[in-house]
Amino acid sequence: MMNITSEFLEKHNVSGPRYTSYPPATFFHTNFSSFDYTQQLKASNKQLPENISIYIHIPFCPQRCHFCGCNTATGQKKPVVERYIQALKKEIINVSSHLELSKRKVTQIHWGGGTPNAISMHYIEDIMNHIKEIFTIDKNAEIAIECSPAYLDYAHIDLLADMGFNRMSLGIQDFREDVLNVVNRQAPKHPVKDIVDYLRTKGFKGINLDFIYGLPLQTVESFKNTINKAIEINPDRIVTFSYAHVPWVKEAQLKLEKIGLPDAKQKMEMLISTIKQLEAAGYIAIGIDHFAHPDDQLSKAFKNKKLHRNFQGYCTLETTGQVYGFGASSISQLWGAYAQNEKNIFKYIEAVENYNLAIERGYTLNINQQIVRTAINSIMCNGLLIFDDIAAQFQMQIDEIKDILNFDIAKLKGFEKDKLITISEAGIKINDIGRMIARNIAMAFDPDLKQGETIYSKTV
Repeated sequence: MMNITSEFLEKHNVSGPRYTSYPPATFFHTNFSSFDYTQQLKASNKQLPENISIYIHIPFCPQRCHFCGCNTATGQKKPVVERYIQALKKEIINVSSHLELSKRKVTQIHWGGGTPNAISMHYIEDIMNHIKEIFTIDKNAEIAIECSPAYLDYAHIDLLADMGFNRMSLGIQDFREDVLNVVNRQAPKHPVKDIVDYLRTKGFKGINLDFIYGLPLQTVESFKNTINKAIEINPDRIVTFSYAHVPWVKEAQLKLEKIGLPDAKQKMEMLISTIKQLEAAGYIAIGIDHFAHPDDQLSKAFKNKKLHRNFQGYCTLETTGQVYGFGASSISQLWGAYAQNEKNIFKYIEAVENYNLAIERGYTLNINQQIVRTAINSIMCNGLLIFDDIAAQFQMQIDEIKDILNFDIAKLKGFEKDKLITISEAGIKINDIGRMIARNIAMAFDPDLKQGETIYSKTV
């Protein structure tokens, strides 16, 4: 069991990228056009992985949570939703026309938002049927949807299972209704344990519960009780996100300041307690704030060093594909580029209706950045960096790889001294406790990172 202290976390609690992508989304720029995206779509047919991952963004919520950092809208009427669905279907057709679909299979479909299950199920079925008509879906594909339990009925689960969904993530955030009330979030419609049990009867696996620590009214003891309830429910996966307070990006978060937020020390104690509770219950820490049962696919992938990560979260290399994002604000993650759609739903709809695509910004990676991305992914997902593996992948010499990574052993000595990593001629291996600050370790291999930058959230 990891012996984590508040002093340890405080020491390493600095501003830094989350590294859900490299370079981070802060590098995206508006000079990246729809033409650039089209060229990258064509190039993606010749690049690895050849598998296709599809992301569907549904930017609608019945009400907006004050902590939310997502791109979402509230109060949209049925005609707007229907127009959005039609635009999304058109975008799928336009993007797929540039892909060699006879040679490539879909191994992952992920629905996010917003609140995907807040729209009518017949819209979800319409889009899923549309995808099935165009793409070849692998028989072992992971088909996942993020759901708010406030709007989830058992009949909805039946329909989703019939459509082929086999994964679900439930956004619980906290079991205390007073906490949910102050952040403007509705409580679950049905007992969460009953929902999880029913999902299992319908064949769902990798069932995940999301929680956020650092919200108003939360205390160390109350969040400990929340995690104990989660353990009793026994989902396959549990995620405990640190609340990222960025009111300069999301103004609604200022409302939470007025109520009062737990301080940094309390947040760290919540994290330490959560890690101890989940490890004692048998969960494996597979990444920052992510925990899974030992027999879950993510735990097995982590054990075998075959874990991967994209904007949708952790996944296995088996289900990993280049990500093609559809819908407002969605991000496509191709081997050679990132491309993000218009965030405003009306601008997105009009762009697709008039110009077939809705690219707002993006970024084209050079070979050096592809190498850095590979190294950082290895650190973030599998807790190691083997120079020879990367050199072989890119057909370069190890010294060339080290130069590109701006490798400087002096930047790692502090981590080694604290026994967070083991350094060898082959590379570095992150020890168990070091995984809690994998972002900090990855920063040492980021040649584009400007030290002291404050545009990022804290790493702990």
